[in-house]
Amino acid sequence: MLNNDILRSVRFILNISDKRMLAILQHVEPYADDDFAALLKKDEEDGFAACSDELLSSFLDGLIIERRGRRDDAPLPPPALRLNNNDILKKLRVAFELKQEDIEALIARTGFSVSSAEVGALFRKPGHKNYRVCGDQFLRYLLKGLAMKHRPDMAHKTGA
Repeated sequence: MLNNDILRSVRFILNISDKRMLAILQHVEPYADDDFAALLKKDEEDGFAACSDELLSSFLDGLIIERRGRRDDAPLPPPALRLNNNDILKKLRVAFELKQEDIEALIARTGFSVSSAEVGALFRKPGHKNYRVCGDQFLRYLLKGLAMKHRPDMAHKTGA
């Protein structure tokens, strides 16, 4: 899944403007307005710019601060240079304050079923015997479930 797709999905889920998206990123990292607009374009559009793992990590950290507040006792984490779907899933879980049951319910909304053990395995550390790699499809279903929850009026646009 492209990092740009995740940015656009979060913008849709929260129903926020491009300027608000930029403000979320700027909680963590200064970024130019016109450069950010290129990240929200689709890959076939003129002026498209690919979103790096580092930038997506900073945006998701900014989203956590936006939705949950800045922690006074903890410094900002450095942006991840390499980001995989498990990392993205963890950051979305924190930003949207999701518990394991919430994730299962969101996935179920989309018509896909997942067990508690499968969800738990996605949050294990790599190298743990029960660790499981989060696939693009699972991340898509989670984003779709979040959209269905936060934008029920727009469920037809998510393919539901």
